[in-house]
Amino acid sequence: MHHPAQFQGPTRLRPHTEYEAKEDQRYCPAAAMEQVTSAGRMVQITVTNGYDLKGSKGDTPVTVIRAEFNQVVLGDSSKVTVSPDGTAKYNFTSSFEFSPEGGITLDDLAHKPVFLTMTEVLPKERKQKEEKTLVLGQAVVDLLPLLEGETSFEMMLPVHPVQGSPLETPRPGSQQCSLGVKVFVAEPLLTTAQALGSNLLKVTLEAAYSVPECFNPLGPPQNYMVGLQVPALGEKDYPILFKNGTLKLGGEREPVPRPKKWPIANILAPGANNIPDAFIMGSPYEEEEGELNHAEDREFRSQAECVKKRIVWDLESRCYLDPHAVSSKASFSPKKQYDEIDFLAEYMYCQNEDESQLSFHGVAYVNMVPLLYPGVRRIRGAFHVHPYLDTTVYEKTKCLFSLFRDTGHHLIQNNKVGAVTSPLPKSLISKTPKEDKAGKEKDTDGKLKPSEVQVSSVKSQSSDTPVEGEAPLSHNPEGQQYSEAGTYIVLEIELDKALVPKRLPEELARRVKEMIPPRPPLTRRTGGAQKAVSDYHAQIKNISRAILDEYHKMFGKQAAKLGCDLDSETLEEQKCQLNYELNCSGKYFAFKEQLKHAVVKIVREKYLKTTSFESQEELQTFISELYVFLVDQMHVALNQTMPDDIQGPEATIPTSSEQLRLFAFEAQVNENFEVAAVYYEERLVREPQNLEYWLDYGAFCLLIEDNIKAQECFRKALSLNESHIQSLLLCGVLAVLMENYEQAEIFFEDATCLDPTNVVAWTLLGLYYEIQNNGIRMEMAFHEAFKQLQAQTFQTQVMMQKSTGTIEDNEEGKRIEPAPSTWGVTKDASVTILKVEAPQGSVAVFSTVDEALEDSPKLQSESQEPILTVQYQDPTIGPKPSSMVYKDIPDKKVSKCQDLPPFPHPTPHHGASQTHSSIFMETIRFLMKVNAVQYVHRVLTHELLCPQGGASCEYFLVLAQTHLLKKDFAKADEYLQQAAQMDYLNPNVWGLKGHLCFLSGNHTEAKACYERTVSFVVDASEMHFIFLRLGLIYLEEKEYEKAKKTYLQACKRSPSCLTWLGLGIACYRLDEITEAEDALSEANALNNYNAEVWAYLALVCLKAGRQLEAEQAYKYTVKLKLKDEALLAEIHMVQEMVGFGDPSF
Repeated sequence: MHHPAQFQGPTRLRPHTEYEAKEDQRYCPAAAMEQVTSAGRMVQITVTNGYDLKGSKGDTPVTVIRAEFNQVVLGDSSKVTVSPDGTAKYNFTSSFEFSPEGGITLDDLAHKPVFLTMTEVLPKERKQKEEKTLVLGQAVVDLLPLLEGETSFEMMLPVHPVQGSPLETPRPGSQQCSLGVKVFVAEPLLTTAQALGSNLLKVTLEAAYSVPECFNPLGPPQNYMVGLQVPALGEKDYPILFKNGTLKLGGEREPVPRPKKWPIANILAPGANNIPDAFIMGSPYEEEEGELNHAEDREFRSQAECVKKRIVWDLESRCYLDPHAVSSKASFSPKKQYDEIDFLAEYMYCQNEDESQLSFHGVAYVNMVPLLYPGVRRIRGAFHVHPYLDTTVYEKTKCLFSLFRDTGHHLIQNNKVGAVTSPLPKSLISKTPKEDKAGKEKDTDGKLKPSEVQVSSVKSQSSDTPVEGEAPLSHNPEGQQYSEAGTYIVLEIELDKALVPKRLPEELARRVKEMIPPRPPLTRRTGGAQKAVSDYHAQIKNISRAILDEYHKMFGKQAAKLGCDLDSETLEEQKCQLNYELNCSGKYFAFKEQLKHAVVKIVREKYLKTTSFESQEELQTFISELYVFLVDQMHVALNQTMPDDIQGPEATIPTSSEQLRLFAFEAQVNENFEVAAVYYEERLVREPQNLEYWLDYGAFCLLIEDNIKAQECFRKALSLNESHIQSLLLCGVLAVLMENYEQAEIFFEDATCLDPTNVVAWTLLGLYYEIQNNGIRMEMAFHEAFKQLQAQTFQTQVMMQKSTGTIEDNEEGKRIEPAPSTWGVTKDASVTILKVEAPQGSVAVFSTVDEALEDSPKLQSESQEPILTVQYQDPTIGPKPSSMVYKDIPDKKVSKCQDLPPFPHPTPHHGASQTHSSIFMETIRFLMKVNAVQYVHRVLTHELLCPQGGASCEYFLVLAQTHLLKKDFAKADEYLQQAAQMDYLNPNVWGLKGHLCFLSGNHTEAKACYERTVSFVVDASEMHFIFLRLGLIYLEEKEYEKAKKTYLQACKRSPSCLTWLGLGIACYRLDEITEAEDALSEANALNNYNAEVWAYLALVCLKAGRQLEAEQAYKYTVKLKLKDEALLAEIHMVQEMVGFGDPSF
């Protein structure tokens, strides 16, 4: 067994007693220097001056400085008399040898300071043989800068007075007394490689709260200790002991900030216990990494930290990690991340002052995996203290070694000062209980408890097979009191540098720019169709001016005389004379040649005709079409040159971008994807710099599974704004779907860097890491997503309760009862289908979620062959203990469905049934909104297995929706029935049920579902298409009055061509011709390419007796190819009845 660090040999450079000085004469300066040159380097500490000093016998005392390091006196200064102004010049240098191979190591420099004790030499009194001394105070020199690569540094250190010292009262007009100190080493203690690769671990033990009631501060003195082992490289583990905790009664909180203390005993000056510039700052519970950081724990922790007993340490211990130890931590295999990296913090309560009896043995499990997250340097949290039981400890850590039980007496007796002991060899730690049984009995003086009976089913650390005859601790009644009292310790672990570096925001932004460079707006082309038409207009204007000039020369005087008396015959005669003159003079031919080039450009640029025609008939058809266009454009140009005062502006109803989006959405729902694309593209033409329009178009492309075009749209949106989070996420989703995983990581990571509070960004990043089989980072991302969602939910609850005045504020904590969170429902969050006929041979997509759902009862039982294990940092994310076994779900190739229609994306409604949300459901809502159905099924699996989520009503709604997309009506109906059982009053359930019945042809049942949905006080997430379909059913069943009311509601909410058309049809069937014409006119103004609108306008005009308008409406009905044969037959019947309306007869 290794002993604690004992500094013998070259370490003890200066003896601290006369006897040792005689015995150790070999430690002369010359001999020491010889050893330094061969073995180590000298670290020199020089005390230069003292300021604002005073003594007990006046303002000019005689003082001495003693330097101590690692329980060894380095030397005493000469006696120096303080000047009247309180200064003293010491120029006292002491030193010790740094020897990394033995003696004082880098780890000693990390956690052990140099103590400078100032002593006053009192004047001798009569008959006094020896001088009396009085300790005034102590100063503390922190040697940590030497580990940061510095070779020398100076500092002004305060001298902390001891109790009763005259330094407690400073000199008049002066501050606290201080010492000027210089630290020097000839060369850096660390090489460049060591400085870059090493790290510094700081462990701060704050306090244990809610300790058992049997702990009595008025009883016999006790020693409360906490020990833990720092896993290191090779054969060494570093045990750390925190001793001498102070048991306090409840009544008030521990103040923050408060200083951290050195883990060293017997410090004379109370102020010297405090580590310079190191404070316990505290943090909100929700930001901690421990086990008691949820909303339901706030009340318990607030009470425990205010009212109940606690044991306070406030100690910080440091541990130097060499590059090998750092690299070993950063390269743990996924199998070991949850075992060997855990700190085993053993909590021990000593019954007797002589520390021979150990009892109240407990253990806390600190998950160190978050320190392997990119950029994470610090974890702080509260951790439950459990009774120490060998079986449980082995199950969680795969280790049977107990720091207190196996080596506790040795460490305690030999570690009176200092917190970090010498490394323990692995051979000792891995020793089986059977091998060490005799040693334990000897150490405990035969005081092992009868309850510590061994069981043979526990495996030793060094073997995978049970060791016969072992007797691990299987019963711990004293330790059980920790669980009954709810005891927890607050611990902080901090690294100087992150074990896994994180990409800088600048690097991520640069990588995104490399993939998607910013695109400047396109300059207008000088050519093209628009330029060709403009040139044609210009030539027409020029020729018209030339003809007017010629007319003025020939008939100007005659026109001036006659004025307004010109009759039609005179004008016709002048026209004939003008034509004759233009033909005879050759000007007509010149005008034609002048116009010829503009016409050729129109043919090439406007009609894209650059090759010869295949037949004469095709040529004649094109010439006729071209002639009509040229005449129309000629009229446009002439009207611009000579406007007609009588002609008024063209009556148009401008459509907004939101209306265009609604029209595109209606076409998309009806599977008229070509028309939907036209509307989306029209929005882009109007505002090409609006990234929301690009995202909408990209989501439409995702729906029709045109992933390449969707990627172009999302990247175009990102090029317009490189900091737009939604664009980054969608680019990442497309990169994953197209298997560009490196780019996907950049996009997701950049999104989390730009918006660290975005729940969806962290969840998508975790899903990406799951695809990459990176368990540590997956857990990190899911944990961060949960933490942000929890913070947002808590903030929402606080705002709601403040608005209602039901919140109670305390000084540090807030008592807030957990309330169900509500989530906003946006208009675009849901989509619904209009009448769609199921295509033949619909294909199946994503059956993995169905299999997982069918096997969900099996998942709740023990799985014999777990395939994928996911560990959650938070108890609310994963079950306790923090592991969850996922059912083996075979990966199946996804069949593309080119004809899949969009469908509503139901979201939680604001009603009586409000449920908590999970990070996966938040992500599902986002993905469904952008039609990323291929990604949804992976998230649904997580939602099913997540305890915070599970098989909820919304979960089944999403599943039903995805099966409706595949036309799998049987599965959709099954999931809707389960959703209705969970939330019968959810309007989204009945709305989706109506869509299912409507698509399957059961309009009677669909009507009942829609009517129930409309009757709810709370609307469904999307009512537009519910009204449209319900109105259509009313029209089919000839309930025209109900249809009229339904369509009126739709027109008030979101007017469109279809809503006005339905209203016009209902009014027409009710013989309300005027109202029908008004509604149909509105529908025609919004979309004049709808053949059904023209058909009903033709019927209205026929009934009203307006022949010309009836014939025009019928002409467009035929031209747009009306598909409703029954409606076309009705038009023919009315035409025969009134005797007009069809100009073809």
